[in-house]
Amino acid sequence: MYGKVTGACLHGIDGICIEVETDIANGLPQINVVGLPDTAVRESIDRVRSAIKNCGFQFPLERITVNLAPADLRKEGASFDLAIAAGILLTSGQIGLPGIGDCLLVGELALDGGLRPVPGVLSLVDAARRRGIRRVVLPLSNVDEARLISGTEVLGISSLSELGSTGKRGMTADCASRPGSGSASVSFSCEGSHPPPGIPDGIHDTAAAADDYADVIGQHHAKRAVMIAAAGMHNLLFIGPPGTGKTMLARRIPGILPPLSDEEALEVTKIYSVSGKLGAINRFMRQRPYRSPHHTVSAAGLIGGGSVPKPGEISLAHQGVLFLDELPEFSRSVLEVLRQPLEDRKVTIGRARASFTFPSGFLLAASMNPCPCGFYGTETAEQSCICSPLKVRQYRARISGPLLDRIDLHVEVPRLDYTAMTDKRPSLSSDDMRRQVFAAHRRQTRRYDGSSIRCNAELGGKWLRKYCTLPPEAEDLLRHTFDRLHLSARAHDRILKIARTIADLEESDVIAYGHIAEAIQYRNLDKSYPL
Repeated sequence: MYGKVTGACLHGIDGICIEVETDIANGLPQINVVGLPDTAVRESIDRVRSAIKNCGFQFPLERITVNLAPADLRKEGASFDLAIAAGILLTSGQIGLPGIGDCLLVGELALDGGLRPVPGVLSLVDAARRRGIRRVVLPLSNVDEARLISGTEVLGISSLSELGSTGKRGMTADCASRPGSGSASVSFSCEGSHPPPGIPDGIHDTAAAADDYADVIGQHHAKRAVMIAAAGMHNLLFIGPPGTGKTMLARRIPGILPPLSDEEALEVTKIYSVSGKLGAINRFMRQRPYRSPHHTVSAAGLIGGGSVPKPGEISLAHQGVLFLDELPEFSRSVLEVLRQPLEDRKVTIGRARASFTFPSGFLLAASMNPCPCGFYGTETAEQSCICSPLKVRQYRARISGPLLDRIDLHVEVPRLDYTAMTDKRPSLSSDDMRRQVFAAHRRQTRRYDGSSIRCNAELGGKWLRKYCTLPPEAEDLLRHTFDRLHLSARAHDRILKIARTIADLEESDVIAYGHIAEAIQYRNLDKSYPL
């Protein structure tokens, strides 16, 4: 006897549909799972056997072979439990599931037959939709998340026995919502169904979105740099003594960024779903994420990793902000792994069994002191720097030149005097900055429509030459600066990108002399600091 159902597993942040084939033949009672299963999949046999028995079914005392196709792809996780159990019950004739060929089965089984939620349901259901599968059976706890994918009919069940009763009623039966499911009546039939809504207005639980730049006293130059960084998604480094507002400036960046588009929201929400960090939100994330890992984070924690690689902090910050406070305190080996993701906007993690690629298009915001004690260059009669020139050089050397070269804006955040602290004049607020940033993003969206570019920070090659042409006087200024400061080709291109963003903020189609001049001043660390 032969039967086939469809399951799914994760590969990186994407889902892959897997055919679960079951063959029951005469022979000594045994069950074999083939198709490169990992330990969790092989152990599912014991869970499936107990679940089938405890739900009132008979586990066939025959030779059972379960094949997970394609056979050359490694299968990982416990999401196959429900599909394997359904395949055995279907093949042995204990249940009938009309329309099973157009259905995805996902879920982890408990020994009593109950269904436990699995991570990454959003990616699994999206993979089924792209394959043309319109129906999904999964645990009740995953229903709300699965219904975020419009055009898919979702049936949530709490135990394996309900799958059997559903089969007896037929696949067109409705499943009324159960306590705690958080969803209305879910139809499992193509006729008369109520398709799930599209992407609703979701939120992300970050305190940064509630903060306002009006709370930051003074620092008008730094706020201008933040607005430029947010408008073009440029990387940003704050340099200044302790207590000048570097962290406050960084934490408020997500609040002035535009909400995620439908495509971006799906991509970001899938990352959080796969990582098990979506929580009880069960809505698409519209607010851009903000991540601020501690300086003790490992390289694997930052870029992702593990025996089964999972997204790291840079992927969790995708389409949002990654803030690294006290940048020189991070391990040098950890910081160096940022080089490729900052350029490619993705990270590829290779393992013996497979290679996984995670998106990592984030805005890097970082902060650092000018020296270990924090007061170099800002000495007063009462407080002076106690660091020797050698210590200052060693401190700054913790950040390599290639990494600094990939940071677009180097911004000094000076100490405020008492007059600035007591200034009662209105300060630039997040609303003021947000309006300008949104307008600049709209200009970029229109300009790059039809291409893979989303923002000025992604410009390169022919696109940079096309959209960043300079008038003669601006070209002369950039040439002089390039020779005087011995800039790299990368720094040259980043100055052009910043100038393009400044022009967008001023609603100018042409990059003028003033735009290049302002962009150059944000390359502070390319200048020589006397020690």
